[in-house]
Amino acid sequence: MVKTYQKPFIIAEAGCNHMGQMRIAKQLIEIAASFCKADAIKFQKRCPRELLTPEQYNSPHPNPKNSYGKTYGEHREFLEFTATQHQQLKDWCDEFGIIYSTSVWDMTSAKEIAAINPKFIKIPSACNNHYEMLQWLCDNYDGEIQLSFGMTTYEEERNIVELFEKNGRNKDLVIFACTSGYPVPYEDVCLLELNRLYDTFGNTVKKIGFSGHHIGTAIDIAAYALGATVIERHYTLDKTWKGTDHAASLEPEEFKILVRDLNRVSMAMTAKPEEILPIEKIQRDKLKYRCR
Repeated sequence: MVKTYQKPFIIAEAGCNHMGQMRIAKQLIEIAASFCKADAIKFQKRCPRELLTPEQYNSPHPNPKNSYGKTYGEHREFLEFTATQHQQLKDWCDEFGIIYSTSVWDMTSAKEIAAINPKFIKIPSACNNHYEMLQWLCDNYDGEIQLSFGMTTYEEERNIVELFEKNGRNKDLVIFACTSGYPVPYEDVCLLELNRLYDTFGNTVKKIGFSGHHIGTAIDIAAYALGATVIERHYTLDKTWKGTDHAASLEPEEFKILVRDLNRVSMAMTAKPEEILPIEKIQRDKLKYRCR
């Protein structure tokens, strides 16, 4: 498939970097909109009792220094916002002029978020094989569905895309090249997966994007140049804060630079419309060697 370049759509993945505080979530929204100039900000929604087995719920957090509870279940509950709070997040996004979205991890969360009708809903890599949830969204949610392919086999990828095709929803599906790790070393980013996804699904899905968990912003520019028209990066106000995602996130100044540079590169991703551009003609008249 021939890749076409358009202005990138840039998502600030706030996730749970609000540390369970609505005050911080509002700051994340306002800064992403007014300072970083992101197109969208995305949070997360889980129902821990539904998502986790009793053993998982009652086990200690695998990295205790990042835990907000005595057990992993308590930790996840502490970081959760209610459906009513997510409606407030969406209202703040509308106020500040940025698109609201959320990743959903289970059926209850999918139903609660679909009820507030965001422009798009994200399916994270961890539950992209939750086919019951995917089917419910195909049947009950009319917006765009974004889905990451981290830690996913090629067979699982095909099964997921075929489910959307069978439901006539594949042109509402955006798939993301992704390596699941926090943070991901550069050699494991595997940017050329974008070429494979284009070759395999480029004519089938709506868009192909890139969800990065690496350090810095250079990789995202290359992902866009390879055809990823949607770029998603984790975003925080302070990388030193408590939590597993902060270290692999961009702070506001970095995110602002990412948005600026991606938009600049998008302006440059064209072929010359004529052999010699007007800007060159002036220089040609002054500098070009004249054959004698």
